[in-house]
Amino acid sequence: MSSPEIASLSWGQMKVQGSTKTYKDCKVWPGGSRDWDWRETGTEHSPGVQPADVEEVVKKGVQTLVIGRGMSEALKVPPSTLEYLEKQGIDVRVLQTEKAVKEYNALAAQGVRVGGVFHSTC
Repeated sequence: MSSPEIASLSWGQMKVQGSTKTYKDCKVWPGGSRDWDWRETGTEHSPGVQPADVEEVVKKGVQTLVIGRGMSEALKVPPSTLEYLEKQGIDVRVLQTEKAVKEYNALAAQGVRVGGVFHSTC
């Protein structure tokens, strides 16, 4: 199973290949995607992306995880999340969301088992 391409990105909207849904924030992995509902883990811009936010994607067997911090990079990524990913042997890339989507799509096109969590606003 390959990682689906992120087909489009604009402020507050993302579309993922193979899904008819328009996401505001989303998680993607080889073979799927879904809404990233921050309320599930109590995530806020600060302290930011929690290990619980990325655990689902990690469990899909990704080699690399790309985190999109938002268009203005308002979403933080604390050391605890990076440490969790490192302990799982995951290569992590933390970028502004437009750059993160380009990086994710490039890795997916190369056949890398890549996943991502992306914030499409601030």
